[in-house]
Amino acid sequence: MTRMLIIGPPGAGKGTQAVRISEELGVPAISTGDIFRANIKAQTPLGQEAKRYIDAGDLVPDSVTNRMVRERLGEGDTAEGFLLDGYPRNAAQVEELDGILQELGQELDVVLQLTADNEELVQRLLGRAQKEGRTDDTEDVIRHRLDVYDAETAVVVDLYAQRGLVREVDGLGTVDEVTRRIMAALA
Repeated sequence: MTRMLIIGPPGAGKGTQAVRISEELGVPAISTGDIFRANIKAQTPLGQEAKRYIDAGDLVPDSVTNRMVRERLGEGDTAEGFLLDGYPRNAAQVEELDGILQELGQELDVVLQLTADNEELVQRLLGRAQKEGRTDDTEDVIRHRLDVYDAETAVVVDLYAQRGLVREVDGLGTVDEVTRRIMAALA
């Protein structure tokens, strides 16, 4: 049984690795982005609320995100474990996740931190932007996203490190190399 979260900067390969880990361990990968999209597509009340913020160009507030995560973690397929991607992103969300898991009689087993050199990430994200035609992903925008990530999630990593849950894995290299390092860290 594995209850974990994967955390790392933009471009570190969290989404790709989350799918692989999910398949390897037989637990659902739960991405907050996927939860948002599913709720919006299904036009749930939470989805409609989230859509209003997204359409206005605002971040979806913690209150909405927390309720979506609470609902998703309460679904039957998470009883044997899960992999959270994109949540929690700040200290308040860590506290909320602790409460959700306590209500479910569960606790987090591991926090997998993918690390990567920022210069490597900038080059990787610029390459991806060019390949996918993302004209808004300029070097300045990418560097800002990395700075925001560092500022926001450093606290999350510190909180989980104090609990002895963080396992750091180098996120650079081929997809297969990174997957092998992750599975070794989880063993």
